[in-house]
Amino acid sequence: MVSLTNKIKQKALEIGFHKVGIAPAEALTHEYEHLIQWINSNYHAEMQWMEREPEKRANPKLLFPGAKSVIAVALNYYTPHQHDSDKNKGKISRYAWGDDYHDVLQGKLRELLSWIKSEIPKADGKVCCDIQPIMDKAWAVRAGLGWIGKHTNLITKDLGSWVFLGEILLNVELEYDNFIEPDHCGNCTACLDACPTNAIIEPYLVDSKRCLSYATIELRAPKLPDEIVNDLDSWLYGCDVCQDICPWNRFQKETDEQRFEPRKDNISRNLQEVLSLSHEEYVQIFRGSAMKRAKLSGLQRNAEALLESKSEKNKKDAFEK
Repeated sequence: MVSLTNKIKQKALEIGFHKVGIAPAEALTHEYEHLIQWINSNYHAEMQWMEREPEKRANPKLLFPGAKSVIAVALNYYTPHQHDSDKNKGKISRYAWGDDYHDVLQGKLRELLSWIKSEIPKADGKVCCDIQPIMDKAWAVRAGLGWIGKHTNLITKDLGSWVFLGEILLNVELEYDNFIEPDHCGNCTACLDACPTNAIIEPYLVDSKRCLSYATIELRAPKLPDEIVNDLDSWLYGCDVCQDICPWNRFQKETDEQRFEPRKDNISRNLQEVLSLSHEEYVQIFRGSAMKRAKLSGLQRNAEALLESKSEKNKKDAFEK
């Protein structure tokens, strides 16, 4: 007879998740200490929400009283497209090419929780997907899905790092995955060496203030810092350098989730067109896209910075000739 735990895992795969594991809903003591050190060092920059109730991020019972199990899932989002080399366009991070992953992932998690409730009348749970204050990567590790690489992204042996993560906190005890994937980064420092702004200040530690993804998405300043502008390398929204260079992503596989296929012009976007967007056009184009996170003002600020940096580079090249 198939156990309830195995039925849940089979259902998760049937719904479309690519990896699933289950861990007991215990407090993440070591991970909490690391989080506090990171915040106290101001590596979270202006992401002030990280400071609020950090203990809730590490203890699922504070987020969902009665939690006994954490079902952790991974959803592959890799599609084999390439950025446009046109210098008049800005590159967009792969995770934002298609539909908003929050909508896709939460929909699948809700479907799984609904199925569990139909199987177990007493069952109740909470769906978590990035928005909720929970340590997604830490739970993926606890559930045996992969390990956290030196670039601080989760890496899986069979899919690489191109995965979205989510959880269901469940008030039911299940069979738990005791296997923890070892760290397979070894002596590799490819991500540290390739980071355009040296944001990975040491293995497993990122200073958000230096990170292109933070600067182009989360930073709300009217202008990007000069040290960021100088190394934008055509990134309009986000940055994938540390993942593009990771040797483990040679195992990447094309996703079967069609909603992650790129929307029109969402791999690389014309910078002048971004600057000319009205608010109404912005709302229409980016409805249902993760790129809403940067807001129109952020995208236009980034586009201006890219055009200015390209103009300065052209002047410098012309002078040197």
